[in-house]
Amino acid sequence: MPRLLHYSDIENVYDDPERAGRLAGLLYSLDGPDSLVVGSGDNTSPGVLALVSKGRQALDFFRAVDSDVETFGNHDFDYGPDATRELVADAPQTWVSTNVRDEAGDRFGRDEGVVPWTVESVGGDDVGFFGVTDPATDSLNPQAAELAFTDPYEAAERAVSELRAEGVDYVVAVSHLGAGDDELARRVDVDAVLGGHVHSERVERVDETLLLRPGVNGRTVLELTLDDGTRADRHDPNESDAPVDESLVAALRGRLAESGLDTVVARAETPLRRSEEVVFGGECAIGNFVADAYRWAADTDVGLQNSGGIRNGPPLSGEVTVADLVSVVPFAEPVVVAELTGEELLTAFRQASGGIVDFGEPHWWHGHLSGATVRWDDEREELLSACVGGEPVDPERLYRVATAEYLLHGDHEFPVIEERHRAGEFGIQHEILAEYAREVGLSASVEGRIRRPASD
Repeated sequence: MPRLLHYSDIENVYDDPERAGRLAGLLYSLDGPDSLVVGSGDNTSPGVLALVSKGRQALDFFRAVDSDVETFGNHDFDYGPDATRELVADAPQTWVSTNVRDEAGDRFGRDEGVVPWTVESVGGDDVGFFGVTDPATDSLNPQAAELAFTDPYEAAERAVSELRAEGVDYVVAVSHLGAGDDELARRVDVDAVLGGHVHSERVERVDETLLLRPGVNGRTVLELTLDDGTRADRHDPNESDAPVDESLVAALRGRLAESGLDTVVARAETPLRRSEEVVFGGECAIGNFVADAYRWAADTDVGLQNSGGIRNGPPLSGEVTVADLVSVVPFAEPVVVAELTGEELLTAFRQASGGIVDFGEPHWWHGHLSGATVRWDDEREELLSACVGGEPVDPERLYRVATAEYLLHGDHEFPVIEERHRAGEFGIQHEILAEYAREVGLSASVEGRIRRPASD
């Protein structure tokens, strides 16, 4: 019986070498002649080390766990297609991708060994794997704009047909579609979907197909056993007695030491938490800090930070370094100014609700604000009131909003904000956070900027 050891979206796990070592140690301890190690995207970026190493710090991890199969997530293109090609060429595992096309319209990474599907013999059976990536990746990630992402379901149907014709015992989708995994399970004949993209854990059946998602930052490894009753077991690296991979820890610490990002910029007397529950739960101190820094740097009416752009990690506490702030928003993108009418700004406030935008979980709150306050009714999905500078938003007035450049390109979060709204550009996001922390400090708190009846 083949066993598949599934990880995904480990992103900034590399910034905590001990945590990365525990994850690698767990995977290595679970591995065996009847198992394969499989990743479903966003395992190279973002993060502090990813930013410094252009994703190549992931090679240390891939080699440590002897990874077998991988597909592309949207963040695996954070440093451009050429950097991704170079990483793929040097990685030990087989990369599968059915729906990513390069600048010329050919299969991305073909010359580096990327294949639409592969067959691996393990545990006495032949297991076929194919990979699919979110077709919105070129809008989610500006660095992927030159690439094309075709219909993943049509590509999956072709791959499954070819794999079944090969006579494999099992077919497994390696998916970075997020919520699209449900449609994938309904449309193609697969035995399991190893998913990612959305950062919450999932073990669930859809039309009798088992859908797995291990969450974010290496908190969980899911062990899938392929047999007549296909089942999954959950493993937590923090609760495992597996040995820490000290070689990986040393390699990552060496990369961190070379980064030069260990300068202390401020002190946080009260910890600024940034877990998923905090960041997507509504107003939070870390969200206020980021939005305040943007508005301060650009001298705008409003600061806006999308929740998905604040990466999970340990709280900012005590002495805070440049590396700590890079880990909050680890992207090489600038803060921009968007000029929105009051009506468009009100739409943006509405789109902060997970019940309005089709991204993540329905209960998530997607925006953090500076210079503005909103009241939102979760039950009715209705904006009750919104003010900027203490005054109700005027639908006819033009407002200047400082935000992450990503929002000008992406359709998932705040789709009302588009490239046509661009009215200026400032420094790189984490550089602005560092400058603001030096000048103003790290004393952000929850002030009632976002009120939802459930929390009133």
